[in-house]
Amino acid sequence: MEKEITLELVRVTEAAALMASRYLGRGDKEMVDKMASDAMRGMLDYIEMKGTVVLGEGEKDKAPMLYLGEQVGRWADDDPELDIAVDPIDGTRLVAYGLPNAISVIAATEKGGIEFLPTYYSYKLAVGPELAGKLDINATIRENLRVAAAILGMEISELTCVVLNRDRHREIIDEIRRVGARIKLISDGDIAAAIATALPESNVNIYIGIGGSPEALLAAAALKSLGGEIQVKLWPIDENERNKLLEMGYDLEKVYKTDDLIKSDNVIFAATGVTDGDMLKGVRFYKNTAITESIVMRSRTRTIRRIIAQHNLNYKTIPLKSSGEIKYVNGLRRNM
Repeated sequence: MEKEITLELVRVTEAAALMASRYLGRGDKEMVDKMASDAMRGMLDYIEMKGTVVLGEGEKDKAPMLYLGEQVGRWADDDPELDIAVDPIDGTRLVAYGLPNAISVIAATEKGGIEFLPTYYSYKLAVGPELAGKLDINATIRENLRVAAAILGMEISELTCVVLNRDRHREIIDEIRRVGARIKLISDGDIAAAIATALPESNVNIYIGIGGSPEALLAAAALKSLGGEIQVKLWPIDENERNKLLEMGYDLEKVYKTDDLIKSDNVIFAATGVTDGDMLKGVRFYKNTAITESIVMRSRTRTIRRIIAQHNLNYKTIPLKSSGEIKYVNGLRRNM
């Protein structure tokens, strides 16, 4: 990328997190997502780039903003062309009900740097640097756990696997329990869960299960900087989708690995916590100040930065795409 936009991307996720945090615990998932998307979209237009959304809210969420192919950024003649992947809130339900591990996420690469996955869902296996290249998504869970324990020098009973708490994962959960590993069940937020495998302080060793394909790509962007690995197989939701994919020429047995998903050697990943989690603290308020915690990574240099920002709410403004600059402390009532 010709211009350094690392800090600008952090500002994008900060804005989305701040707007979403206004609706913490109110039970309104749609409003959480709407306000985060509006703020993210507004902030993106300040960045000196020709950005194209290649991974966004998409058809599944019927989103009016940050859809596939949308142009974001300043689009001046000399601005670099970038592909943008976003999830304004990974875990809208978590924010709506005041639960942990919700984050706002963005990734940027050179044009053509992000693979397109044609399914909403994928079967995923994510690990940290020590296990990268050592496990096999096609192997049995028992075999992968035995290999992981041997490489890490741990007992199987000391390993921790993260799994989304879904009925479709009953066999996976039962098998992990039979083998004797520990399980951390999560209700949502599988981007942070996959990334956690590469963060030593998380005490998570393996993420496995069926989750969103867009979330797999965003996790891959982070794991590329952290030295971890994600393996992915397409997971059609029914026979109609399966047949459609086969007609389009997709190999449903193909395993996509990190470098297949993020083809560029230069990807920037940024995330800001909305609610407290294993990776990031959520937005905190003290009198007229909001405090955010973010993480930003660049794969080319393997640089990882954590950024704690204090936002004075007497002066804080956030650009919403729908209504222009607003003063945060006054909510949506006053344009600037």
